[in-house]
Amino acid sequence: MKGALKIGKIAGIGLFIHWTFLILIAFIIYINYKAGHTLSQILWSIFFILIIFVTVMLHELGHALAAKNYNIQTIDITLLPIGGLARLEKLPEKPSEELVVAFAGPLVNLAIAFITALFILLPASSEELISQLSNGVNGSNFFLNFFLVNLWLALFNLIPAFPMDGGRVLRAILSYKLQRHIATKIAARIGQFLALGFIFLGVFYNPFLILIGIFVMMAAQIETNYTDSKYMLKGYKVRDIVMHQFLTIESEETLGKAIKLLLDSQSRDFLITKHGHAVGTLNRDEIIAALSQKGENILLDSIMNRDLIYLNADSLLEEAFETIYKNKSSLLLVMENQELIGTLDTENLLEFILIKEVKSKKADGD
Repeated sequence: MKGALKIGKIAGIGLFIHWTFLILIAFIIYINYKAGHTLSQILWSIFFILIIFVTVMLHELGHALAAKNYNIQTIDITLLPIGGLARLEKLPEKPSEELVVAFAGPLVNLAIAFITALFILLPASSEELISQLSNGVNGSNFFLNFFLVNLWLALFNLIPAFPMDGGRVLRAILSYKLQRHIATKIAARIGQFLALGFIFLGVFYNPFLILIGIFVMMAAQIETNYTDSKYMLKGYKVRDIVMHQFLTIESEETLGKAIKLLLDSQSRDFLITKHGHAVGTLNRDEIIAALSQKGENILLDSIMNRDLIYLNADSLLEEAFETIYKNKSSLLLVMENQELIGTLDTENLLEFILIKEVKSKKADGD
């Protein structure tokens, strides 16, 4: 994710923190200052937020380790001001698997809350609870706050609204009876309805809720579009959308040749060959970056992308969708009987989906 700083790695999973996390720290300092808290109380609050984000990381690791049981790897985990984001290489589509992966995160928070409860004395009444929490986070109520936040994180994430874990649980349950894209749409719409509630409350009570509401609205729509697109590819194979006409450039040519082809055609992606064999790819962004840094006399062999990605022409398009979607900026090579028969990129895939959508709407109208 852009704007994220790598802070380490656990179980082979990269851990990142987004720069906007600093905004949250600044916000915590501001509200504590406005409340008239001392420097000691402000420092306790900052320390508490940092510890909470460690538990958020553990929450996301719970999802990651559960997914690993189904041979689904986690690309990375990024900590944001509104929580954590674990990027899986693909989402589990079997309802039973999605249930396990979705529940894993909240269960981590519940386990942490349970362990914490063993070492603290819980308030006997709501009045005592309010009294202990009234002066903000400090040394005497730190673990009580820690217990309550973990409990809240578990319950909040189990709200049956996408994209929270509870929304994924709801989608998995609905998927036992409904097609996945329909189940996703129902969970997403519930999530967006609740997001409007967050935004409304945020205007009057806490601006942070507005940020959560906007995130939920956007994430729910992205997932809906993703599953709708994937559903429209059912029944098709990679060969149905392969581009048989594509531009190639020899690896010993200079960047200047690639620039001329870029300006003289509609192509944005080029296949780099050596003696007629594919050895790399080069796209428009890579061409512009190389021109800026190295000049147009540089050989393509030294700037091309050597990580070639292959697709079998007879692969189901819905199964290849994950690979295509994950490699948005790459030109993918389509093979048949170990021979190159064409290429594929996300632009061509999106055009195919757009045409399918128009035909579907026209058929429904007729």
